[in-house]
Parts: sequence; structure tokens; C-alpha cells
Amino acid sequence: MKLRDGVAVTSTDFGGVLLDQRAGTYWQLNESGTLVISTLAEGHGPDTAVERLITAFDVDRARAEADVAELTRQLVDAKMATP
Repeated sequence: MKLRDGVAVTSTDFGGVLLDQRAGTYWQLNESGTLVISTLAEGHGPDTAVERLITAFDVDRARAEADVAELTRQLVDAKMATP
């Protein structure tokens, strides 16, 4: 997945914000969402995002895989990212 041009990620004290500068919309992300988006924005694949979630938040693999898949699906549906 790749964030579309004009979409920026900014970390905050409570997670992060994903800003679509063209549409003027934003998503507030919790810490796990920020970790996933940052990992993917760095050019890593979903498997790396899953591993980082497991390590950082002590969740099981099935939950981490489902969360990464759902977040990436939502971003593609919102046209903020390409698969």
C-alpha cells in the first residue's frame, strides 16, 4: 500500500493524524493505527506492520493481521492510498 500524494501523517501525543491535503479531510489515529500507517509509509509491507503491532502491543497474530487488513482497506476505499 502507498499513501496517495497529498496525504501526510503526523504523530501526536495520543497517536497520529492522517491528513488528506487535497480533500481537506483528516483521520485521527490511535497509537496502533499510527504505527501501521508509519510502517507502510516507510515502504514496508503489511507483514512488517503486523510484526510491529505484535511486538509493540502484545496482540496475537490473527488480530494484528485483521487490523492491518481492515485499516488498509479503509484507506484505499477513502482514496487516501493505493493498494
